[in-house]
Amino acid sequence: MGNKAKGFLEHNRSTPGYRPVEERTMDFNELELPLSPEAINEQASRCMDCGIPFCHGVGCPLDNIIPEFNEYVYRGKWQKACENLHSTNNFPEFTGRVCPAPCETACTLGINDEPVTIRHIEFQIVEKGFANGWITPILPREKSGKKVAVIGSGPAGLAAAQQLARAGHEVTVYERDNQPGGLLRYGIPDFKLDKKIIDRRIDQMAAEGVKFECGVEVGKDISANYLERMFDCLCITMGAGQPRDLEVQGRELKNILFAMDFLGANNKVVSGEINASELPANAKDKDVVVIGGGDTGSDCVGTAKRQGAKKIYQLEILPKPPEKRPPETPWPTWPKIMRTSSSHQEGCDRRWSIMTKEFAGNDSGVTEIKCRGIEWVKIDNRWQLRELADSDFTIKAELVLLAMGFTHVVHKGIVEELGLELDKSGNIITNDGQTNLPDVFAAGDAASGASLVVRAIDEGRKVARQINNYLTA
Repeated sequence: MGNKAKGFLEHNRSTPGYRPVEERTMDFNELELPLSPEAINEQASRCMDCGIPFCHGVGCPLDNIIPEFNEYVYRGKWQKACENLHSTNNFPEFTGRVCPAPCETACTLGINDEPVTIRHIEFQIVEKGFANGWITPILPREKSGKKVAVIGSGPAGLAAAQQLARAGHEVTVYERDNQPGGLLRYGIPDFKLDKKIIDRRIDQMAAEGVKFECGVEVGKDISANYLERMFDCLCITMGAGQPRDLEVQGRELKNILFAMDFLGANNKVVSGEINASELPANAKDKDVVVIGGGDTGSDCVGTAKRQGAKKIYQLEILPKPPEKRPPETPWPTWPKIMRTSSSHQEGCDRRWSIMTKEFAGNDSGVTEIKCRGIEWVKIDNRWQLRELADSDFTIKAELVLLAMGFTHVVHKGIVEELGLELDKSGNIITNDGQTNLPDVFAAGDAASGASLVVRAIDEGRKVARQINNYLTA
């Protein structure tokens, strides 16, 4: 069966809109406005039933069967679409909100037209699934008697835990924060991912038998030796928690924070875990500078705006990307193009090819940043930065947020305690998920370095399969 033969010719691409800026910046509620049922039907009809679906085979790390669920949506078979989507993705409600959608940049229609609105169709499918009660606990046919400890409750850990519980193993997830979810809960702002969305999935997992031990830091509150004695297998999915720092003069000044410290604390205020007075820093009435141009930096911009920042800058050391797909990232690869997020639309001075040279301030904290312009030149086929003469300038800054990414998993604690082997980048070395210790596995950013939520879910599913094979061998 095929989609409407001329859907992609009859309908243009439509994407969900946002709540008005003046409204949404007054709260932390989700800002995306779903498309109507009629519009979704039209968007699903644009899937052109291409011979080789690159969206599925190349774009999506989870291998979501995208043409099939688009077909089901177009035919009005939403429950079938929900079953199809969950056959490859444990948490489409997360990816349908925060995934950058590499599937769409690999869409065959995108060669000479606008790609199918895949991410939002996925969002609509899973939300209809929850609304209609189609998403229920899946219990194993029999119990294995084996016990697995999952350390870290981000997307990789949750995916691994759910798959292992459904395979019949007794799974306990250890999380150092007060609630499960990892960076889904404490890194992504509520205006992109309402935390009730996480809670309803945690409820499903708990009904499937997964136990959550929160407020427990493995390697500090309990030892790795204890876990090895109590469990048949360990799965480390702690993420790449070591943030990249900026070692320049004045770094020790107050009000210079890592992005995740800023975002995590604000999320705790929104959820009621802490009071606003307990924030490590507040952007209200301040000149804020975000260093780092990625999604985390964008989240800092949106959060600072909602806290009432007076002025927000975002600095990026890389050059400004082109508006259209450049030759060096051809279809179906992920293109290096200019991307403007909803947070950027709310008000932000973005600057590229900028190097931070020094922080200046006083006893109260940072007051300004000294910067210099750079250019990127290719030497021996490698890009290198060159500082530009007479390009120095300063920016007033009363709060600086470092959003330059992460280097690797945190080594202090269980990683060092277990003596796990690391690669040159500091990630845990694995072979099909298995570390140098036969009963210890690792997945997600802890093993591969910082990446996408969709890749973390995929690695969690894969490591669960390898653990199951190990336990049942």
